[in-house]
Amino acid sequence: MKFSNRWLKSYRVLVCVLITLLFMAHTAHWLPISTLQRMENILYDLRLRTTVVNTIDQRIVIIDIDEESLAKEGRWPWRRDKLAYMVDMLFDYYNVKLLGFDVVFSEPDTSGGIELLEKLASGPLQNDAGFLSTLETMRPQLSYDDLFAKSLENRPIVLGYSTNPKLEKTPEVGLLPIPLAAADGHTFSALLFEEKSYTANLPKLQTAAISGGFFTNPNVDEDGVYRRLPLLINYNHQIYEALSLAMFRTLLNKPEVKFITGEGYGKGNIDSRLEGLDIEGFQIPVDQSGTLLVPYRGRQGSFPYVSATDVLNSVVDQEKLKDKIVIVGTSAAGLLDLRVTPVQNVYAGVEVHANILSGLLDQTIKSRPTYIRAVELAELMLICLFAVLIFPRLPVFSSAIIFSALLIAGIAFNFYCWAILNIDTLLATPITLLILLYGIQIFFGFFFESRKKKQMGNMFGQYIPPELVEQMSQSDEEFSLKGESREMTVLFSDVRGFTTISEGMEPQELCELINDILTPVTRVIHEHKGTIDKYIGDAIMAFWGAPMHNPQHAAYAVRSGLAILQALKTIQKDFKAKGWPEVDIGIGLNTGTMSVGNMGSQFRIAYTIMGDAVNLGSRLEGLTKQYGVKMIVSESTLQAAPEFTYRELDKVRVKGKHKPITIYEPLGINEDISSEQLQLLDSLNQALHNYRQQQWATAQVIFEQLAEQNPHDKLYSIYLERIAYYFDSPPEIDWDGAFTHTSK
Repeated sequence: MKFSNRWLKSYRVLVCVLITLLFMAHTAHWLPISTLQRMENILYDLRLRTTVVNTIDQRIVIIDIDEESLAKEGRWPWRRDKLAYMVDMLFDYYNVKLLGFDVVFSEPDTSGGIELLEKLASGPLQNDAGFLSTLETMRPQLSYDDLFAKSLENRPIVLGYSTNPKLEKTPEVGLLPIPLAAADGHTFSALLFEEKSYTANLPKLQTAAISGGFFTNPNVDEDGVYRRLPLLINYNHQIYEALSLAMFRTLLNKPEVKFITGEGYGKGNIDSRLEGLDIEGFQIPVDQSGTLLVPYRGRQGSFPYVSATDVLNSVVDQEKLKDKIVIVGTSAAGLLDLRVTPVQNVYAGVEVHANILSGLLDQTIKSRPTYIRAVELAELMLICLFAVLIFPRLPVFSSAIIFSALLIAGIAFNFYCWAILNIDTLLATPITLLILLYGIQIFFGFFFESRKKKQMGNMFGQYIPPELVEQMSQSDEEFSLKGESREMTVLFSDVRGFTTISEGMEPQELCELINDILTPVTRVIHEHKGTIDKYIGDAIMAFWGAPMHNPQHAAYAVRSGLAILQALKTIQKDFKAKGWPEVDIGIGLNTGTMSVGNMGSQFRIAYTIMGDAVNLGSRLEGLTKQYGVKMIVSESTLQAAPEFTYRELDKVRVKGKHKPITIYEPLGINEDISSEQLQLLDSLNQALHNYRQQQWATAQVIFEQLAEQNPHDKLYSIYLERIAYYFDSPPEIDWDGAFTHTSK
């Protein structure tokens, strides 16, 4: 089909404009594109990890209810009298400046037995004057909630509580702190997260504390990562503050919060969109939902951690806590306060609040001001203009330079905004648009060049599966029939006992049999992107990593080998139905540097591989029968494909090789391996260790146990025979544990 230059130009402009409009709709939040959002999240995390300060903020200390504390003090929740003692210690002995709790105390503590005693006082013992007198004397010591509440009074303590956007059966548990403001007086509150229920602290505790703040996050990203957290929520027409903001205000003696607002999109009220908070001159940038970007300082440990049990037992240096801001939280996995963050996949939730508080103090909060969206839209329009007006007029080399310059400039501008101006701007969206539009120009510029690529792919059509030919025709990779050296993986597969099978069959039937074996095996290899090198009678030689480069060539080869063994079960079932002899297969895999290219003579030539690594793969296939396994791989293959679980078989010297290698049997993908299999592997590894340390008796006991559990596994009997021999004829002193095979 022929296309005129004018048609190609118009079509190119139309495609570029439509794609740009789609990206602009995504930027304006009119038509979100999930893929772009995921990319933005990835690049946001990358920028954050690249620019974190990675220093420890000594001003804020985390009192950690860690595993050690749970082991020494008992499981959580602890008795309130113990918590009261900890609060007294923190203020009276350690002289902390401020205390916040990233835990909630919503249920009464009845462990003191006061309720039971009061029932007795109003029941059977109501006339027992001695009992009633003793009860009144002991009541203050037995009412642990009262003790805890008393420890909170007249101290700068902020309690935490949780909220829920869903309406629970019991929507209100405990007592909320005094709200920050009434939502009815601020139209921007309609855009805040509206919670439907809450779990707060006991009224006597919240009343005793100076303040309270929520610690839940209703704004977790779709991938579950804590990148942002609301400082404000709307509950029952009241605005409440987050734990970190409540602690920050308590440090400043609870000043009034001034809301920085602006006119919302499509709204006439100037107070319709929240843009920030002003607290005693501290500017806190938030978006219209009251959310800020968490200013992570680095990985977990950016603040000093002190075990709660050490505080209770007074073993912490006083200077470590004196005049510090303290947050009580947990890093223990069982208490379910571990989060996924941009800086670390497993991160204590209490440290998220510490990071926010630190960022509020240092004024290092990243922001997305209102005008930044207009800047981002203008950036997309500029990219479209370059793609439509500039790139088509330039030679390939010049357009590549302009493209590279725009790419670098876009990234540099983004990092300038991020690192210098503390502004978060979109990065993935403009970069993706630039790459996409430039790619469209390349596609149209080289529209007819694709024919040449297909012809080049067809050069390999006689060697490789059609699927790879198609991939090559679409790839930018340069291909050649010339010889070259590269790391690859080779597979040898052979039918065991084929000579014996063939002697009892007619030629036509034998031909059908071998075709029924090679066809499904070849199909499996093709499906796993392998290249068939040759058929050698009943054997197959294949490789991965050429002609197309494949960084995962070893993984594909191992998957292919495992899939062949699965296909063998179907082959055996079909053969049994036809009355043919049962067949078995041995597979050998090796990864290493090989020579690949067109090799042969002037009479016949083939695209094949050669080298010591190829020969070793053939030797490994030959060893499968000796070890009673169907598949053996080398240690180099194991290292290149770590996503599989392997069983170590032996350390051997194959025929023609002096240097020993370790050989393994692949068992399957790591996730599919059962705990029983892992236990067997641990036992085998221990037995092999003892065997190579010449601890024959210990190794023998383990191998005998393994053989008893798996009587049909030939591997264990091999080692038991060797051990029996070494008992009488120990190896040489410098024995390296390797077994030398003298046959192929």
